[in-house]
Amino acid sequence: MKPDMNWHRLETADDVALAAYQRIFEEAKSAIAERGQFKLVLAGGTTPEKVYRLLAQADADWSRWLIYYGDERCLPANHAERNNVMAQLAFLSKVAIPEIQVFTIPAELGNEQAADQYRQVVKDALPFDLVLLGMGEDGHTASLFPGHQHNSDELVHAVFNSPKPPPERVSVSAKALGNARQVIFLITGTNKQEAVKLWRSGHDLPVASISSDNIDVYIDRDADQGS
Repeated sequence: MKPDMNWHRLETADDVALAAYQRIFEEAKSAIAERGQFKLVLAGGTTPEKVYRLLAQADADWSRWLIYYGDERCLPANHAERNNVMAQLAFLSKVAIPEIQVFTIPAELGNEQAADQYRQVVKDALPFDLVLLGMGEDGHTASLFPGHQHNSDELVHAVFNSPKPPPERVSVSAKALGNARQVIFLITGTNKQEAVKLWRSGHDLPVASISSDNIDVYIDRDADQGS
């Protein structure tokens, strides 16, 4: 386990979502006060969706928020399984963030063209203020999967042969995801226990490739049986 990571063990997935929501809200207020804007990278998944539903009910200075995505599936633009569609339904359609400040990954164009276009978006955005990430039961995060090799200097990768469908995806790189003032992992569910144990013991998982000065892990009791 990296010494610069802070682990927050909570009882339930709902508790994880609430704690993350509160942290995001505070980080947003600080970023806007200090720099005039808040650059947030969203994740896919059920626990992030709980966070987004809480954010949708908040009273924030939405005009100062800029939204990015850590990864996307190569599916049609309005497909229900796209991360941006989930975020739109749960959060973005309910708040007043200007559309020009929401930077979706154009994954409907195919992974190579979409990655090429999103690289400039990410380059212009760095450093992010807060990156929200999950972890799969195989230790993947965003669409960075075990056994996949990418150019470590790239800001965005075209992903082929994903072990989870669809096989083609786009992912912001570990290098870019770690280039953030704050990184938050949300990890819930019994199916994450083995990956959590491996991560804590220093195994070379994609989730462990994210390096930043400030990493917080919000984890529920089901996922963290090893401590």
